[in-house]
Amino acid sequence: MSQPVSNGAELIPRPEKTPAAIKAALAVLAADRLPEMVEGQTRAMAAAIEAGSVNPIRAFVAHWAAVVEIERVPATALAYHRANYLANHAATAEECRRHATEVAVLYRSAFSAVNG
Repeated sequence: MSQPVSNGAELIPRPEKTPAAIKAALAVLAADRLPEMVEGQTRAMAAAIEAGSVNPIRAFVAHWAAVVEIERVPATALAYHRANYLANHAATAEECRRHATEVAVLYRSAFSAVNG
């Protein structure tokens, strides 16, 4: 089923920044996260109605576009998930901080790439 992917290769093209396109991409890349995305979309819509603003929906789309951007590139996804795991299982606060910083750098890079 899976095929080896060279370093830096993209599994799928970058999707459009719409909830439907991002959801379809996530279904291919990280289907286990779909319930989390749907829950976030529900919360974003409720917050938008409450605030009378589309900004919560824009934030939701921006976040999930960044998540998909990370998952599209296997090397980036591996580095992100490894750093996240190590941050959550660190033996010291300094080790946790170092890995959490790597997670943040990778997320910000993906966020900037799709929301620039």
